[in-house]
Amino acid sequence: MSNKSIVITGASDGIGKALSWVMAARGYNLGLTARRIELLEKLKDEIQKEYPSIIVCVQVMDVTDYEQQEAVLAALHQQLGKIDILVVNAGIAIAGKTGLMPLSDQLAVINTNLNGAIATVASGLKIFRQQGHGHLVATSSIAAFRGLSRNAAYCASKSGFTTFMEAVRVETYKENIDVTVLHPGYIDTEINRGLASRPFVIGVEKGASIYANLIERKVASSTVPKFPWNMVGPLLKVLPTSLIAKM
Repeated sequence: MSNKSIVITGASDGIGKALSWVMAARGYNLGLTARRIELLEKLKDEIQKEYPSIIVCVQVMDVTDYEQQEAVLAALHQQLGKIDILVVNAGIAIAGKTGLMPLSDQLAVINTNLNGAIATVASGLKIFRQQGHGHLVATSSIAAFRGLSRNAAYCASKSGFTTFMEAVRVETYKENIDVTVLHPGYIDTEINRGLASRPFVIGVEKGASIYANLIERKVASSTVPKFPWNMVGPLLKVLPTSLIAKM
């Protein structure tokens, strides 16, 4: 069993919630954040009932509130004693065609998925550098590989986040800090259940188990699951626009 600690943002539902259960089963102490405290408290109670030896700390955090982020992560660091792994996972998706959907919706996606994620990483790095070690894990998406219709802002946010994390990996190369970027395909969560098509979709429990394995192996980058998205992802980059437009 592990005595490591992991902080997961966006832990109230989806892959963040499922990953919390998997890491608790593997002996990790948990720091869980999201905007909805009632869901976090319920999750905390359920996990501690199943795994009474696990420390579970919950904090409300809106990743777009940059000043709040630093204080929340510092509080979790104090409560847990250390943060070995920070999973930057909070995100939203709002679909619609550019120029037809409200501009505010597109900017909200960018503000949460990119700006908020960048702020989380920056706050986490301060803690990692103070304690002398750490592992950053970023939830990107297969949407980072190609701009897709009705998801321009989402694709841009994930592509930007992937590139940002590549730069962070270079910046921390000589430090005791690991960087993992994960690109999930379709995992059965609320964020994508309204889509007409979800090719190669997998259950959230399976997705979380794959996530945990990749995190513990400290892979630099991977799709989730690895197959078939490790083949489909690069293919998306070279397909003609005429084919992408039909998707």
